[in-house]
Amino acid sequence: MKQYVIIAKDGVDADALERRMQARPFHLAGASRLKANGQFVVGGATLNEQGQMNGSVMIVQFETEADFEHWYNNEPYIQQGVWQEISVQPFIVANVE
Repeated sequence: MKQYVIIAKDGVDADALERRMQARPFHLAGASRLKANGQFVVGGATLNEQGQMNGSVMIVQFETEADFEHWYNNEPYIQQGVWQEISVQPFIVANVE
C-alpha cells in the first residue's frame, strides 16, 4: 500500500474552532472507516499553547493513488473548510522492532 502523511493547519479566523467542532464527528467517523479497512495508520490533532486543537497530522495508506484522491476529496475537514493549509507527502512507516 502507498502511505501518505498529511499535515494540516486549521484556519485562524474567529470561527475556525467552531468549524472544526461541527465537522469533527464526520471526520472521526471517516477515520473509523479507514481504520476498519486497514487504511488508517495513525492520526491526531495538533494543539496551540492554550491546548486547543488547531490542526491535524494523519498517516494513511491506500492501494492506489485514485483511492487516496477519493478519500481526500471527500474528507470532511477539507470539504467544510477546517483545514486551510495542507501538506501531503509520500511516507513510509519505519519497521522498528
